[in-house]
Amino acid sequence: MKVMIRKDAAGALSAYVPKKDLEEPIVAMEKESLWGGRITLANGWQLELPDLAADTRLPITVEARRLGD
Repeated sequence: MKVMIRKDAAGALSAYVPKKDLEEPIVAMEKESLWGGRITLANGWQLELPDLAADTRLPITVEARRLGD
């Protein structure tokens, strides 16, 4: 699924899923660099993100895979 990852003015990361019209804060990351690992959203969803360079600029839309359910 397409997911837009962005950082707000305070530096908090969030994910927006256009098909679900869902925007949630990212509350946990498997890897410190964000990319190539699993993230957890505030609503409990877990997404697997692609492996990108640590210095990838935000906002960015990526193809992510929803885990669980």
